[in-house]
Amino acid sequence: MGTTMNAFVMEGIGKVGFMEKPIPNEVGPNDAIIKTTRALVCTSDVHTVKGAIGNRKNLTLGHEAVGVVYKLGSQVKDFREGDRVAVNAITPCYTCDNCLRGYSSQCGQLLGGWKFANIKDGSFAEYFHVNAAGGNLVRIPDSVSDDSAVYTCDMMSTGFMGAERANIPLGGIVAVFAQGPVGLMATVGARLLGAGLIIAVESMPGRQQLAKQFGADVVVDFTKVDPVGEILRLTGSQGVDSAIECLGAQVTFEACVKATRPGGTISVAGYFGDGDYVKIPRLAWGVGLGDKTIRTGLCPGGRERMARLIRLLEVGRVDPRPMTTHRFAFDQVDQAFRLMETKEDGIIKPLISFHG
Repeated sequence: MGTTMNAFVMEGIGKVGFMEKPIPNEVGPNDAIIKTTRALVCTSDVHTVKGAIGNRKNLTLGHEAVGVVYKLGSQVKDFREGDRVAVNAITPCYTCDNCLRGYSSQCGQLLGGWKFANIKDGSFAEYFHVNAAGGNLVRIPDSVSDDSAVYTCDMMSTGFMGAERANIPLGGIVAVFAQGPVGLMATVGARLLGAGLIIAVESMPGRQQLAKQFGADVVVDFTKVDPVGEILRLTGSQGVDSAIECLGAQVTFEACVKATRPGGTISVAGYFGDGDYVKIPRLAWGVGLGDKTIRTGLCPGGRERMARLIRLLEVGRVDPRPMTTHRFAFDQVDQAFRLMETKEDGIIKPLISFHG
């Protein structure tokens, strides 16, 4: 075995490419090195390369990956080398003030739990490093494939968070704006949490079909009708109990506020990658007095969270694999990245395979 590996990196703002890097062999007592088997490309990777979080120089991209434990730190007791594991996109330390206060996704600082392809090399490489492995790895059971488990790393956790934080009353009405991978999983989450009516807002036919497959009762095409007006019509002018924003855009955020009834919740799971401000529509917000709650969050990580998501796969409550519209070998990940950038060819999520 050699000492170097192939990695797909952000060379600078607007530039990506492959480069050879040393295989990470230095493993701290509480850490792990994972040999990657499957990964997914995320739209947030595209945002990062466009400069949404500033410039990065030759930083390995990727934050959704599963693999096999290659090396373990001496203090990691619950895993063994060779175990199949999933790793969440968010890898907190579990010892800092924010973690101890219950906000582990904000580990150390705002968005600080997001380490992969932000403050350290990500998982678009043949091997990648995981900090605090005892709390950030979860074993994958034999009955769950890598192709399924990789969706727990971000899409399921983020989409479900959007639903969990939307305060959906049992039998309540939910609108999910955008049916990309996060939105589709928010739709699944709303169904699992007992929503009585789920309204999905989406224009792309393939995503509309998947939204219905995943639990949407009604799909509103915003290119044909005003989505807020249609939601108000469907709800007898009352609005929804919960609106989930899954695109990260001013227009969808405003629509969420406008479509939510007094006492309702706007849950933001989208990544706002552009601009300096997000504006709240003043009158629809009740001039600040409308009893409308806006909640935000970053993909929850951790072994307990991941184990629950894996359990949903194991018992058949959720099957995320229909979101896999394209498959690539690792040496083709640049093609997958470009498709996620252009959203061509009906792409929803490209699955990347490593080591055959």
